Amino acid sequence: MSQYIKWFKELGIKDVELVGGKNASLGEMYQKLTKEGIRIPNGFAITADAYRMILDRNDAWKKLHAQLDTMDPDDVTQLQKRGKRCREIIHACELPEELIAQIRSAYEALKAEYGEEVTLAVRSSATAEDSPEASFAGQNESYLNIDGFDALLDAYKRCLASNFTDRSIHYKFVHGFDYLKVYLSVVVMKMVRSDLGESGVMFSIDSETGFKDVVFINAAYGLGENIVQGTIEPDSFYVHKPTFKKGYRAVLKRRLGDKTLKMVFDDAVGKGIIAPEYTKNIETSREERNRFSISDEEVLTLAGYAMKIEDHYSEEAGYVKPMDIEWAKDGLDGQLYIVQARPETVESRKTGTMIEVYRLKDRSKVLVEGQAVGMKIGSGIVRKITDVTKLHEFKAGDVLVAETTSPDWEPVMKIASAIVTESGGRTCHAAIVSRELGIPAIVGAKNVLEILEEGQEVTVSCAEGERGVVYEGVLAFDVTATDLSSLPKTDTQIMMNLGNPDMAFSLSSLPVDGIGLARMEFIINTFIKAHPMALIHPEKLDQETKKRLFELTAGHETPESFFISTLSEGVASIASSVYPNPCVVRMSDFKTNEYATLLGGAYFEAEEANPMIGFRGASRYTHPAYEEGFALECAAMKRVREEMGFDNVILMIPFCRRVEEGERVLEAMAKYGLKRGENGLKVYVMCEIPNNVIQIDAFCGLFDGISIGSNDLTQLTLGVDRDSEIVAFDYDERDPGVMKMIEMAVEGAKRNQRHSGICGQGPSDYPEMAEALVKMGIESISLNPDTVLQTIEHISGLESQHKTTI
Repeated sequence: MSQYIKWFKELGIKDVELVGGKNASLGEMYQKLTKEGIRIPNGFAITADAYRMILDRNDAWKKLHAQLDTMDPDDVTQLQKRGKRCREIIHACELPEELIAQIRSAYEALKAEYGEEVTLAVRSSATAEDSPEASFAGQNESYLNIDGFDALLDAYKRCLASNFTDRSIHYKFVHGFDYLKVYLSVVVMKMVRSDLGESGVMFSIDSETGFKDVVFINAAYGLGENIVQGTIEPDSFYVHKPTFKKGYRAVLKRRLGDKTLKMVFDDAVGKGIIAPEYTKNIETSREERNRFSISDEEVLTLAGYAMKIEDHYSEEAGYVKPMDIEWAKDGLDGQLYIVQARPETVESRKTGTMIEVYRLKDRSKVLVEGQAVGMKIGSGIVRKITDVTKLHEFKAGDVLVAETTSPDWEPVMKIASAIVTESGGRTCHAAIVSRELGIPAIVGAKNVLEILEEGQEVTVSCAEGERGVVYEGVLAFDVTATDLSSLPKTDTQIMMNLGNPDMAFSLSSLPVDGIGLARMEFIINTFIKAHPMALIHPEKLDQETKKRLFELTAGHETPESFFISTLSEGVASIASSVYPNPCVVRMSDFKTNEYATLLGGAYFEAEEANPMIGFRGASRYTHPAYEEGFALECAAMKRVREEMGFDNVILMIPFCRRVEEGERVLEAMAKYGLKRGENGLKVYVMCEIPNNVIQIDAFCGLFDGISIGSNDLTQLTLGVDRDSEIVAFDYDERDPGVMKMIEMAVEGAKRNQRHSGICGQGPSDYPEMAEALVKMGIESISLNPDTVLQTIEHISGLESQHKTTI
């Protein structure tokens, strides 16, 4: 046995002090998870004992103490000067002959396993790395595609010296580690040739919101460094863990990244030579940019790996342990490999039951948008940093604006009020560090360096879902902290209204009983953007509209499949946030004037004098002018329930004027594969027309429940156009006539043993309305998310009073 060499098969998670976090984890997975079908390239660790021995033999400790003991890490100039001197001290060290011999023997063994042509990944593995306190991600160096023994020794020594990069020194200072007591082990493993394939990062948790029910995967062409550096926007995918574990195989949600560059090895540098230029970026083709870099099958394979890895580490730890995982696809053998796994150190460390909600009090001009990191808001003066020489100009509270960031920038990143980068995705360096620091950041904000002006006052909002927005000026905002453990339970189900899938994961921590109203219209308007009938009948469109439709649906087999997959993934994302609690999805309820604004919509919609009571809701679904469009909606909902596994989805029919109309709609749904009662499918009806109340028994005979739409019910009971300003004074949900209609509807539902709910802001806006609903015994109240917490407290109080008076 070699004194300073440990093979992966000899290592486990408890060996961090000997071989560092990266090596210990690779050994753990190689030993325990290869039998589960997870591919880990073989390799060995050069131990931390070797690092200490080298410094002992070369009398380097005193020299390092002389540089570090009196250093001020926040003095950037001093940090750069002394860090450079420390690295020179390490480079000057000579490797002892017995160590060289042991490394050579291990290298020959790897060649015997993989062939003479095997190349290596040589990576740093710090003894404090991947600890609960800090990930050490990107702090030390890695060298890839190393060919030959001399190059291996050179790479090994460079890894040791990287323990004293400026960023690594400062990171240790910030996290309270002794500079000279974090020791370096080094990974030597078979190189996975992702330069000829793809690579990426994945988390077994949503890294932004802490939503634990998804695996989040990033992917791009070539080596993964572009994702980490933030030089590209990668593709991203989500997979839902609970339905996956039940046997369903579907991507929950996806986003196409630009992937403008692919990092490959530069053959011109020569094999086995290590230089900053040993890799190069080449531009990707338009065809590569317009398609996803990995297939759905590969996404699902990776998600399965992530779940097995999380389950294993959780079982070892005795608690749920979300993981941060690096993967690579070898372009030579076409296989997917795991090349690193470490604990996720930000969202998973949040303890307690406090929920903090940031909310802008007003809005201003939107200057630029990108992907939000975190859920906070920050404001300040724009400070553009183009390279490391400009760091000294940065002041505490400034908004850092840059093309991308690197680990060397961390001393100033920690004092920024917000960070905005032109490139990058949610697993790039800027995103990782801002997440650790709790600073709002926006990545992939196109042209931000050109749009924002130096010294300009801006507000950076990450409190609006996955979309991050930079607003003009300094805007006021609220921060509300609520202790969920102190919230009372209510007999009345408190649900929320939600139409935006990008908000779903961030709202998953709200203590609701489900989604009471998921509107399809937001998904169709924002993500699909085209009229369903235009997608089915492009031959009826002009050439310019056809061209735009073709661009919109590129990458999909047909325009119809674009509609089905986009709508189903949007609805499933919303349903996943409350799974397995119910999610009531309302079929489309655009008015003709709203449908006409969609791409191609003008060719399929008639002009109506009063669209509010015109061709909308149920009347469209079986009409020749829209039935084909309704069939697409049904196909999407069938996919959500039966292929994606979200059997918590309840469908709801809006604006159903007559009982006969309800019968026709249910027949059409059955024709398109959505038969009420089959596979547990429930179908509700909106109770928003006086006739729904008058014939409540007949409607309850058709449907499984009602949801009172107080807006339309008020409009049609009082004869007030809710879009008319001049009669707005007559619009009041609390009118005795409206409240009587609601009471009759609730009583009718009870009488027929059907679910009754209300979806509207009335109960949160008007305490007396909430009180009346509680007394009626309504089963659920569905509200906008920002009023959920206060309404829970209010309803609980009302229920207590009501029980006391009974």
